[in-house]
Amino acid sequence: MSPQSCNISRDSSPSSAWGAVFSMTLCVALLIASEFMPVSLLTPIAEGLHSSVGMTGQAISVSGFFAMMAGLMVSTVVGRINRKTVLIGLTLCMLMSLVVTAIAPNFTVLMIARAALGICIGGFWALATSVLMRLVPHNEVNKALGIMYMGQAMAAAFAAPLGSYLGGMIGWRGVFWALVPIVLINLIWQLISLPSLPSNERVKLGTLSSVLMRPYFLYGIAGMSLTFAGAFTMFTYLRPYLEQRLGLQVGQISLMFLVLGCAGFIGSSLGSRMAKRHVLGLVRLVPAVMATVTLCLLWPHLSILMVAILLIAWGAMNTALSIGWMGWMSQNVRDQPEAAGSLMVAAIQGAILIGSALGGKLMDIGDIPGTLIGSVVLLALALVTMGSGKKLLKPA
Repeated sequence: MSPQSCNISRDSSPSSAWGAVFSMTLCVALLIASEFMPVSLLTPIAEGLHSSVGMTGQAISVSGFFAMMAGLMVSTVVGRINRKTVLIGLTLCMLMSLVVTAIAPNFTVLMIARAALGICIGGFWALATSVLMRLVPHNEVNKALGIMYMGQAMAAAFAAPLGSYLGGMIGWRGVFWALVPIVLINLIWQLISLPSLPSNERVKLGTLSSVLMRPYFLYGIAGMSLTFAGAFTMFTYLRPYLEQRLGLQVGQISLMFLVLGCAGFIGSSLGSRMAKRHVLGLVRLVPAVMATVTLCLLWPHLSILMVAILLIAWGAMNTALSIGWMGWMSQNVRDQPEAAGSLMVAAIQGAILIGSALGGKLMDIGDIPGTLIGSVVLLALALVTMGSGKKLLKPA
């Protein structure tokens, strides 16, 4: 292991370390909620800022681009700054982004706030796994990852429906104001629970390049990117599928998304258990199940119950996807976790953007079936790239 991963202040105890893990879990939930809650508030936000829905959607999606850039650059930019200070700074940036979003007088200010949020998202995810590797013993890393991704599952399950409900009661600005005190509490919790995490090494661009050139890591990045791209080629256009193929109304669609999100709790538990002993099996299981589910969705005359069952399986794999690849990274790139984390977060965000764009093109060309088939092809390519999984292992 690198000196980084061993350099935790000596007064940190196991209990305080796990308290820090839970504070990071809450931060994950708040980041995901802040990123995706506006999806359910798109129309009122557009009306409030006197802009079109399409323009407002672009402002919301801009966070993904900045998350990709921040994920790639954060480890080199922050240099030797104590990682506790960096995480606190990112949480403070999220707090400021929410306040600016809540008071945004126009479209331009909203875009700036969303760009700042994207930096928080990319920076946090790039450092998260390497920080967890320093907070808990190596044999507990996968457990800690499972706990942290439980926050992602919670936010994915409840952010959109809760945002829609609260938006009708207190307005879209009120929804963002409601998140502010929770983020402030999380900020104080991090200040108390996170131990000092000094960094003795500076991650240089050459370090990123050297890690990327490792054959096993390159295969892993390729397999992971294809899986994420395949997943979001389908997921981004799931609502049109539910509307056109099943004829569901808004309330039924919200329920389907809630089912899909709640399945993430299953995936979090399954992923954290499998990642410890069978991480290669997990990263190959995810695209296999997702491709199978997506193919089944093409079957004509599916009942609503059958689609709900399929989405439970897909939602579980969606959460297990991140746990599996971060678990793989923690086991195979222990000497450069920050560089590897930066590269993986950038690859994930890029894959999500590419998958969403490809899904839109396929929707224009071949409607719903074209999008679903494109997703299956990408997931199949991910399986082919990974093969038996041996090529993903760091050489002895």
